Amino acid sequence: MRCRSLFLSGCAAGRGVVVTLLINGTLMFVPATQASVKDPQKATVWGLGVGVTSSQKPYIDVDRDTSVLPLLHVENRYVKFFGTTLEAKLPGITLSETNNLHFGIIGRWDGAGYESDDSWMLEGMEKRKGGLWAGGKIEWQTSLLNINADWTHDVSGNSKGQQLSLVLDRSWQIGDHLSITPRIGATWYDSKYVDYYYGVRSHEVRAGRPRYHGGAGIGAEAGLQSVYSFNTHHSLILDAQMSRFPSDVKDSPLVDRSSSNRLSLGYVYYF
Repeated sequence: MRCRSLFLSGCAAGRGVVVTLLINGTLMFVPATQASVKDPQKATVWGLGVGVTSSQKPYIDVDRDTSVLPLLHVENRYVKFFGTTLEAKLPGITLSETNNLHFGIIGRWDGAGYESDDSWMLEGMEKRKGGLWAGGKIEWQTSLLNINADWTHDVSGNSKGQQLSLVLDRSWQIGDHLSITPRIGATWYDSKYVDYYYGVRSHEVRAGRPRYHGGAGIGAEAGLQSVYSFNTHHSLILDAQMSRFPSDVKDSPLVDRSSSNRLSLGYVYYF
């Protein structure tokens, strides 16, 4: 079966596991399973669990946020739903035994944004809403590493923005129960996205908050995921990530940091 690796997913030998990640303040757990639990190419996978994450948005004086999310994982050869992400799987290409391409159409909820009462700096700003994002993805699995790329668009029409992400990862198995997967990646955000979430409109200008129009930019990230699988049913996942914001985000008068960190912990039971 296909066992996807870090950032978009993760695996530990003979276990069902989940990877945690954060996109613009939204907690996401993206699962993968091994054939000894159930192969989603042959039978439907069912998993239930809970995840918690602690993260910091870049806005001035916005408190660090801790969120708890119930996790439902349903997957077969045609579709996958987990957390806030739905994927319709498309036919892939097998280049060799250790060289494969996988494709999909994805939709997800993005929890970016803020309300005016989140901090004193945001008082008088219009609410910036999260949105529903949809697009396509491609995953290239090789014996050396995995390359994941996806393009998504804000179909809810709030930011009307686009994102393009590229992530490289590789997993190592340590003993029978533990796996670790480091990753590096970059995401391009278009000007509509940056301006919506980090710009200041003319009617929002005040002393200390000048008019600001954000442009497109590229952010970078690095992370490490570890999965401890007690048995074929129980898995515990810890994920840490550091992210560096694009220059047009850092230059916004609403922002007072150039990077952020996030720590996530999750548990999943597979039936």
